[in-house]
Amino acid sequence: MTDSDLDLVYTTLCKTLTTEGEAQAPLYLARLALLCMTELGDTQRALSLIEAARVPSSPAATA
Repeated sequence: MTDSDLDLVYTTLCKTLTTEGEAQAPLYLARLALLCMTELGDTQRALSLIEAARVPSSPAATA
């Protein structure tokens, strides 16, 4: 995927989330994630990506 492709996909996702609305966004993202995992077809890769997407805890949050 080129930078231009990535920008198009990201922009489309952002616009779709705006259209869906804040209340529906979590459900939409969960469904999208499941569809992407199905297309990926690789359990270990999916688990790795789930871990990679985690937001790191800030040092203040763990203190």
